[in-house]
Amino acid sequence: MRTTVNLDDDVAAAVIQRRRESGMGLSETINELVREGLAVPAPKRAYVHRSAPLGLRTDVSNIGEVLDLLDSER
Repeated sequence: MRTTVNLDDDVAAAVIQRRRESGMGLSETINELVREGLAVPAPKRAYVHRSAPLGLRTDVSNIGEVLDLLDSER
């Protein structure tokens, strides 16, 4: 397909740079970049929070007591 496209200056500069690096023609470079942009990204892995017992035996449900305990350890 033949068409006219207006590229912003920054996009044109990126295409020119990519052309220099790859040695491809203008159409090939633009087609490659468009295909990369249209590609579906791989799904991201879900974050899994890991925890481990630290052997602490302090009840942290009462923040006042916890703060008093921390102050007394200094």
